Amino acid sequence: MGLRTADFDYALPQEAIAQVPAPRRDLCRLAVVDRARGSVEHTRFSRLGAHLAAGDLLVLNDSRVLPARIPCRRPSGGAVEVFLLDPLARGPLPAFLRPAGRVRFGEALAPELAPGAGRFILESRRPDGIFELSFRGDGPLDEARLRAMGLPPLPPYIHRDRLPAARQRSRDARLYQNVYARIPGSVAAPTAGLHFTAGLLKALQRRGIAHTHVTLHVGAGTFSPVKTEDLLAHPMHEEVCRVPPEAARAMDACAARGGRVVAVGTTVLRTLESCVRADGGWRDGWVRTRLFITPGHRFRTARGLLTNFHQPRSTLLPLVAAFWEREGLLRLYAECLARGYRFLSYGDACLFL
Repeated sequence: MGLRTADFDYALPQEAIAQVPAPRRDLCRLAVVDRARGSVEHTRFSRLGAHLAAGDLLVLNDSRVLPARIPCRRPSGGAVEVFLLDPLARGPLPAFLRPAGRVRFGEALAPELAPGAGRFILESRRPDGIFELSFRGDGPLDEARLRAMGLPPLPPYIHRDRLPAARQRSRDARLYQNVYARIPGSVAAPTAGLHFTAGLLKALQRRGIAHTHVTLHVGAGTFSPVKTEDLLAHPMHEEVCRVPPEAARAMDACAARGGRVVAVGTTVLRTLESCVRADGGWRDGWVRTRLFITPGHRFRTARGLLTNFHQPRSTLLPLVAAFWEREGLLRLYAECLARGYRFLSYGDACLFL
């Protein structure tokens, strides 16, 4: 067996999992890794510009998170959560149901936060265990309706009441969204970008550090744990992504001037590696990708990676290990845990150069 899932495991104490973000987005901590030297510097995210150079280019994922968690009631009065996996899908709506055991086909599930907004009807269950729903209301299921009936799709390790208070809902809806998000489609945040403020992006631009945007709509599968002993036997989830022409031109210009393309997040790195052609050009339009980046992958795009700290036994740890090295990455995680870093979506970040 070449790659074992157990090789990407580590002990993550519950108290190290951030439940709320830093008081200000860019005040989180930042570990800066010089990959060639293996050295680590500990600083704050607001000092990001000190570790980049004029001519470098940050590539950001501009996908916007949709409020995909819909607390509902069954006709019997029982509570059930509908987690929409593709909230704006045309046709059947794929979803997780929690709990799912007692829900019957044909049942109408009423959103608790917006009782008159419509009903979700359970139509079928796919072989992979995902349910398919239809929506019936006085209009289509759009982003405005989702905002009325849904909650931010926080991962399950961030603990909230089933129906959090309106103030908490509003706060998470704002904070679990990148300040540059614009294209709706994700059901989980591209969390590396959560640390940026509009002011920090402007400050970086004044230093000659530009940014551009690509899009990958993050699916729930991004955070699914790997359950196979053989890492490569894991069935990789599919996501859709795009490198628009203006981003392709910006990256080509960056390479031509000797700057570094820095992927902000694993979603961006996966997008770039999925959309680059063999001749070095870029694919046009939207691409469906199941690319699983693991150690041994030959990167052809980014020279830097800015990312958060990831869950044990996830598909994201092998990706970061492929960009640097597994042993160094696990040492970094152990050191940062010892220093009190905050992990996962609302936690701190690291920069690999």
